[in-house]
Parts: sequence; structure tokens; C-alpha cells
Amino acid sequence: MFHPFQVEQFLSETEQTAQFNFSESGVHPLTLGELMELADLDVARLKGTALDYPEVNGMITLREKIAALYPGAGPDNVLVTVGASEANHLVAATLLEPGDRAIALRPTYQQLPGNALNSGFQVDTISLVESDGWALDREALAAESATPAKLLHLVNPNNPTGRILSAEERAAVVAAADRCGAWIVADEVYAGTEREANEPTPSFWGAHERVIAINSMSKAYGLPGLRLGWVVAPGELIIAFWRRHEYATITATMLGNLLADAALDPAVRPKLTARARRLIRRGFDKLTEGLAVHPGVFSVVPPQASAMSFVKYDLPIDSRSFAQRLLRDHGTLVVPGACFGLEHHFRFSSALPDDVLSAGLERLNVLVSEIRAEAQP
Repeated sequence: MFHPFQVEQFLSETEQTAQFNFSESGVHPLTLGELMELADLDVARLKGTALDYPEVNGMITLREKIAALYPGAGPDNVLVTVGASEANHLVAATLLEPGDRAIALRPTYQQLPGNALNSGFQVDTISLVESDGWALDREALAAESATPAKLLHLVNPNNPTGRILSAEERAAVVAAADRCGAWIVADEVYAGTEREANEPTPSFWGAHERVIAINSMSKAYGLPGLRLGWVVAPGELIIAFWRRHEYATITATMLGNLLADAALDPAVRPKLTARARRLIRRGFDKLTEGLAVHPGVFSVVPPQASAMSFVKYDLPIDSRSFAQRLLRDHGTLVVPGACFGLEHHFRFSSALPDDVLSAGLERLNVLVSEIRAEAQP
């Protein structure tokens, strides 16, 4: 039985028609000109770049810069991929064998667990508890890890809640992986988008002998259009991923490699993450102002990181109908909580220019007024 990728299906069917798009999960993207200015990129160098294949596993200088972000890693521990999406696919395709099962946190970005389900593998979920600030249910994790599993998948900081695992929760994840023999597969694309601190969320790399870390240029760096990600793993696994990478995409693009290499330069990367945090912090403040227009309707656990908030609402309408009506009648797009398996929620990305946020939030509140008026006896 095929399980559609609900978030991406919803977005591919709707996002091109939205006037105000709050459905994305990264910060407002840079233009090529802005990146060139920040990185002091030479126009002549770009013009002289042959639009050929780069090194299939990623430019060596890019892999060196990525490896430097992971203590103890070298370029042979890195494979450059077409976004984190390909990295997730390669991990599932390489590690899971008949009879294996995976464990995933919930709510989560569905891609790797969805790949496992679509390949016929068992996927068991551990809930993050909204009433406890989206904390990890450690008792449930301990129970699930009493049985062998091949993968323990997490997104940290989390998509869609923006929750960062605490030190105690990280230790529980490591203990669970040790107990059940699983690889910790850590999707860390939101590291660097912290709302409350300037220190990046620590990677799981180095916390256990069986860790696979995944990241990309899309979220903290505001460069989703590069379609460039990476996977960091022990060398023998990188080779196995590489062989499947040759089947899946062959390589990321030459320009993607070149521009990512410039963006991850130690002199440039901090400028990009600082920009992301500015947008995230200002945007969340603007969002909370907009949600307060109708007291008692909205509630949200403040995200510790990411451009997203997972907003809960108290209205007599399901989340898909709410999102579809908001788009159809008011040109404004959010992601329904149903795409993450949770009703009466929606995901809202607020790391956008102030004028866009103000206009879109105004339309959101118009819809709330309409729904409440219709519900009156």
C-alpha cells in the first residue's frame, strides 16, 4: 500500500496559487545577488564555471567545509546529495532489510518514515507531548526500544513544532539506540535557526557509534533553491550511500556545489545563520501579535528553533477544510495539522518580511471571524 507524502502533496497542489505563503519551513530565501554580496563572489568566476558534472560525491572543498562542522569527521564521512530529501531516501534504501523496523518521533517530517512504510517496513512512533511543551515521551521510547530496531529517526530541532531535544532527552535517545541496536538517523536541517539562543543545536554526530547526520542548505541558510544537502556517516556507510546515489540522481549540480561551498565558508556561514535568527525572532513576535486578535482561539507552544510554529486552534472546522478555505477565499496558505497526523493545528512559517506577515495574518483573522459568525446560533 502506497502512503502519499502528505505535506509535500498538499504543497505541490496548492503553493503556486497562494498570494501569502506561510507554508514553507525555512526562512525567507536569499536572492542570488544577496548571496554573492555576502560571500563576495566574483561574477567572472560564476561566468567561467563550466556547467558540467561536479565530483559525484560532492566537491572536495565543499565536503571539507561540511566535515569541519562535525568534530572527528573528514571529507570521506560526507556525501553531498540533492537536498536532505535524497539523503533520507538513501538512508532508508541502504539500511532497511526484510524484517527490520524503524522508530520515529511524532509529529515529524514524514519523508524517511514514509519511505520505510512504502517499502513494507514496520514503523512505530513515539509522541512528542504538546501539554509538556512538545517534550519527548521517554517512557514510550524506552518501551519501544525494548524490541530490536534498525533505525531511530528524529528531526532535531523538530518539524513542525520547533522543539529542541533537551540534554536528558538526547541521552534517552542514545540509550534507546544502544538498547535496540538502532542507527540514530538525525535530520538536523534546523540547527542554526535557534530563536532563544545563538549557540547552534548540537549534532548527534559523536554521541554514539551508530549515528547518521543529515542537513541541507535549505533551512538555516535560506538557500532551498540550491537543492543541496548532505549526509555524514561512518566511511563504509558513505560508500554504500554513494553507490545508491549514482542510481538515484548521480550528483547534485555544479552550481549548487559551488554556491554551497561559498555559503559554508567560515567567514560567510555565520552571516547566514545570523540573518535566519533575525527573521525568525522578529517573525514569531509578529505572529503572536496576530494570533492574539481573537483571544482564546489560538494557542502555540513557542518554538525553540526554526521558522515554524505549530498552532493549535479552537474552531468548529477540521484542519484541511480550514487550510483550503483560507487559501480559496483569502489567498493565504498554511499546512493543515492533518498532514502530520494531528487535527485542529496548522503549521505557520513566520520568518518573512513584516509587510507580508501583517497582510497574511489579517486575512487569517478575517477567516476566523467568518467561522465564528457562522457558528453562532
